[in-house]
Amino acid sequence: MNATAGQAEVKSLADRFGVEPGMVVMEMGYDDDVDQDLRDVLIDRCGDLVDEETDEVVDVVLLWWRDDDGDLVETLIDALGPLADNGVVWLLTPKAGRPGHVEPSEINESAPTAGLQQTSTVNAGKDWTAARLVTPRAARSRR
Repeated sequence: MNATAGQAEVKSLADRFGVEPGMVVMEMGYDDDVDQDLRDVLIDRCGDLVDEETDEVVDVVLLWWRDDDGDLVETLIDALGPLADNGVVWLLTPKAGRPGHVEPSEINESAPTAGLQQTSTVNAGKDWTAARLVTPRAARSRR
C-alpha cells in the first residue's frame, strides 16, 4: 500500500479560493503586511491583480482588512460595486493574536448589513484567515 493511499488530494490556495485562469481578481486593502505567498499563487493562476480603480467587472475581490482600517460595512459595499453577480469576496483578516486581528463577531455583523453572507473560512497563510462572502441567491436575482 502506498503512503498516500486514502489521503485527500491537497488543494492549492488558488483552488481553495476558487480562482481559475482568466478570472479578474481585484485587490483591496493592500499593505506591506499582506501574505505575499498567497498573492503570488493567485497571480500565477489568473495573472495580475487589478486595483480598486478598475472599470472591469471582477470575479473575485481579495480584501485585506485590519481592525483599524475603518468601517467594514462601507468597504464591503464598495467591494460589491464591480463584483459579478456570482462573484465572491474573500475577506482576509489577521489571525487571533496578530496585530490588527478582527473579531469574528464584527464580520458576522458587518457582512449581512452589506448584503453578503459568509459561507466558509480558510487558512490563508501564516498570519491570515479568509472568510468567503457571497451575495445571497435571492439578492442575486434582484441585482
